[in-house]
Amino acid sequence: MSDPDRPTLIPGPLAAQEVGVAPATIRKWVQLGHLKAAGKAGRAQLFRLEDVFAAERAARRAR
Repeated sequence: MSDPDRPTLIPGPLAAQEVGVAPATIRKWVQLGHLKAAGKAGRAQLFRLEDVFAAERAARRAR
């Protein structure tokens, strides 16, 4: 059972799909400091969905 106070973490490729960008874009946002991984599962970085949407909004404003 999931904890409602704990955010759901999703892997980079799923995060990319949710905001309609390529997985490489998620990696680029991490490199640029626009997005920070909230956890790891093995080698995969995990992200909070709200952080991904915030990074997407910030990237759109920066254009």
